[in-house]
Amino acid sequence: MSKNLSTKENPELKDTVYKLLEISRENNSDFWRDIAKRLMKPKSSYSRTNVGKIEQSTTDGETVVVAGYVLGSGYMKRKVTVSALKASPQAMKKISEGGSKFMSLVDLARENPKGTNLRILR
Repeated sequence: MSKNLSTKENPELKDTVYKLLEISRENNSDFWRDIAKRLMKPKSSYSRTNVGKIEQSTTDGETVVVAGYVLGSGYMKRKVTVSALKASPQAMKKISEGGSKFMSLVDLARENPKGTNLRILR
């Protein structure tokens, strides 16, 4: 796995992947290992999910993981927790205005190390 990661230049991304792999090893969690593997792929294969899709695909109280970017197209009225590598400023605004919460992937992994009751959106 580290061979794929050595081609990445973004230190923040490398740090995120290392921490997710560490959490997955400590807790024997296939969920966080899968998210880390997705982030080791080329940037062009990352998920790009709009807040409108999150709104349509979830119910109140759910936690959504996006192995990539959250974009600002659409509206967000549900109260969910969204975790992703990054979110656009417009997406962050819509998430907070809708009463939802955004968390980094590492923060969510520390809060839920087994990766239970989480939904991955692409």
